Amino acid sequence: MPSVDFRSILDEEEPAAWDGSVQAPECLADLNLDQVIDAVVGADDEYELRPFFLSPLTTARAVEYRHEVMRDLESDRTFAYVTEFASAMRRVREQLAKGAKVNPLQSQRLFLDALRTYSQAIVDFGERLLNSPLNSRGLRGFGRYLSQYVASPAFASRASAADTLLLELNNITYSVHIKDNAVSVSRYQGQADYSDEVAETFAKFSQGESSSYVGPLRDSIDMSQVEERILSLVAKLFPTTFAKLAEFCERNHGFIDPAIARFDREIQFYVAYKAYVARFIAGGLPICYPEVRSQARTVFARDTYDAALADSLIARGASVVLNDVTLEDDERLIVVSGPNQGGKTTFARLFGQLHYLAGLGCPVPGRAARLALFDKILTHFEREEHVENLRSKLEDDLLRIRDLLERATARSIIIVNEIFSSTTTSDAYFLARQIVERILSLGARCVCVTFLDALASADDRIVSMVSMVSPDDPAIRTYKVARRPAGGRSYAVSIAEKHRLTYARIRARIEAAKQ
Repeated sequence: MPSVDFRSILDEEEPAAWDGSVQAPECLADLNLDQVIDAVVGADDEYELRPFFLSPLTTARAVEYRHEVMRDLESDRTFAYVTEFASAMRRVREQLAKGAKVNPLQSQRLFLDALRTYSQAIVDFGERLLNSPLNSRGLRGFGRYLSQYVASPAFASRASAADTLLLELNNITYSVHIKDNAVSVSRYQGQADYSDEVAETFAKFSQGESSSYVGPLRDSIDMSQVEERILSLVAKLFPTTFAKLAEFCERNHGFIDPAIARFDREIQFYVAYKAYVARFIAGGLPICYPEVRSQARTVFARDTYDAALADSLIARGASVVLNDVTLEDDERLIVVSGPNQGGKTTFARLFGQLHYLAGLGCPVPGRAARLALFDKILTHFEREEHVENLRSKLEDDLLRIRDLLERATARSIIIVNEIFSSTTTSDAYFLARQIVERILSLGARCVCVTFLDALASADDRIVSMVSMVSPDDPAIRTYKVARRPAGGRSYAVSIAEKHRLTYARIRARIEAAKQ
């Protein structure tokens, strides 16, 4: 075994299990992150990547470790090396899988082919990594690991034995005798090749070029009963060679090194995410590596967007609106107000998405960003009422928000979207004010979408942001969310003015009608 201790391309420290036992965070559906993850891993999820995207990191050093690998893979040459290695490892798995479905002699030969494919892939990839200008701790470390692995006596001995055995198998020659329904096999002893004799005999009848009726041979490892019988007879003719093959397969069972197998799966985390963000880059949208800190007084993102929504818009050829978001110094809570269908909920979602993707060590939507690590992202979105729980909507909201606040800490990210809409405005404001004060006392960062404009001015640590409308036509949403004081009734007044329904306009028409 190599003396270099390579643990994981995803985590410099002790890696997690990242298996089916990983539980999805509750916030995924509310933030449309489930759609993002589905788009990244694909329908088949060949490498079982989903658990990787359910486990945000806990240290800034771990985030930077992944950023380094992502940046190295921006090199077309390095990325090509990784994808070629992945293709070779895929062939190894396919050869072993085929071997499990055929007779033992075929299985042994496929095992030999798989081992040789594996050995050559390791040698090639190790040399390429060591000769590439890499900056990431992860890829440099894996290159050193492969170098020592290839140089180990066990690897060299096994690879040499495989080559020798293949040569010995390729040197086997035999004759097949077919008479009536009987087929026999014997050692080849220099008998004439009858195919050459037949061709020579009929050559005299050739009348120039003729159409070729040669068809492609079937590419299948399936053997007929006759072929299987011939193979078994050949094995009996050369018992020593086939005994060596059987013993070699038995001795090298499980030849794939666990660290290499782990790398083969984990590197696809980067490959899959790189392919995902490529569609945004192709659509002219910015992607950046966020500055991620354990403790950040200011968090921000410039020209950011909801990844799930943007993916859908790009597919339809529609444009994507970019927004900015900032919480400076002691600011902890953003209150988003404005007209319905103006992009408020989308803005809240993108705030959660930014932190979650940054916590995975991934590039995020935006031109530049500084974000904080979190212990958990907690969301409160409206839910459909269920008759079976026998609770009113207000009661259900209160119970859910209480549970959220009990779990929240100063390092939590909280997204609250339109609560207490089922009660009076005065009661809703009273309840929302209590919740906001609790969040501010915790020191957690929060985005709250609400119809309660007055909430935006309840504390100096609250930032007011408003979803904007067109200055020429207030009925048209721009989907821009700007940092400015809540408009109160200004939007309603603008709509009334557009349709000549203000008090002054109505009174003027009444007076005109009297005359």
